[in-house]
Amino acid sequence: MKLILAIVNNDDSAVVAGALSREYFTVTKLSTTGGFLMVGNTTFLIGTDDDRVDRAIEILKEHCSTRVKDAQPLGTGLKDSSLPESVNVRGATVFVLGVEKHEKF
Repeated sequence: MKLILAIVNNDDSAVVAGALSREYFTVTKLSTTGGFLMVGNTTFLIGTDDDRVDRAIEILKEHCSTRVKDAQPLGTGLKDSSLPESVNVRGATVFVLGVEKHEKF
């Protein structure tokens, strides 16, 4: 069993949630905020069998895209002069963790 932590750009989160659900992945969504630009993300907790990890990652790759965003209205935790005019924002960052034990009540 694996736990996939996928930090997804908010712009992609609704489509990702739908695509994962259509393929019967167990998904929990959390609203999160990135540390650098201080903008909203969605973190998905995806519990799955080892043999379905690659399919979950394929779905994330299909529906998450890197984009260029204007940095000035972002970065509430930083001085405006310290940010470039635009930044590349990743579509997703994914971690796959081994699960030693799993129970549902």
